[in-house]
Amino acid sequence: MKKINQYIDNVFTKQDEVLGGVIKSIEEHGMRQISVPPASGKLLTMLVSISGAKNILEIGALGGYSGICLARGFGSEGKLTSLELEESYAELAKSNLSKAGFENQVNYLTGPALESLNKLSESSESFDFFFIDADKGNYKNYLEACIKLAEPGAIIVADNVLAGGSVADSAIEPRQNTEIMKSFNETVVKHPQLESLLLPVGDGMTVSQVKK
Repeated sequence: MKKINQYIDNVFTKQDEVLGGVIKSIEEHGMRQISVPPASGKLLTMLVSISGAKNILEIGALGGYSGICLARGFGSEGKLTSLELEESYAELAKSNLSKAGFENQVNYLTGPALESLNKLSESSESFDFFFIDADKGNYKNYLEACIKLAEPGAIIVADNVLAGGSVADSAIEPRQNTEIMKSFNETVVKHPQLESLLLPVGDGMTVSQVKK
């Protein structure tokens, strides 16, 4: 799996100064380097562009890497709302999004994501694209919250669903989130309101469409 992803990154992605700057800023702030890999970022950009999404909700901002990838998909006409637990992370992400040219198109809500999701629901907000990349134990809760906020036909993408390949390969030592991700994948595929597929890019992404 690692070699396959290295091949994909080497062949299908290119050096990106803006995203490279994000990675450097994350390192300088002593944050974990857990941004999506280049190919996963490119996939997010393509999915937003292909779907025509203009109002995106991101759960988990970190330093803004995935936020930039999402925003690149909608260009100058879209809006990104990003939920982040840590205020300092949100500030760094906003700075990086601003440097990338999206200063006036992004809004950060800090604090526990489930609380922010409830507030958005109470405000009758709706979105046409979602990206889930936060604490894995709440993935199912985030999924249900996203479905409530989703416009018909909306896309929901969840990251790290392969847990390093351990959800599919018993020869790989289980990770802390292996069983959580197995359960989440089963929930996604059986959900009556979703049509879903797992794509083995990066650490795996499920791409789901909310049925119209």
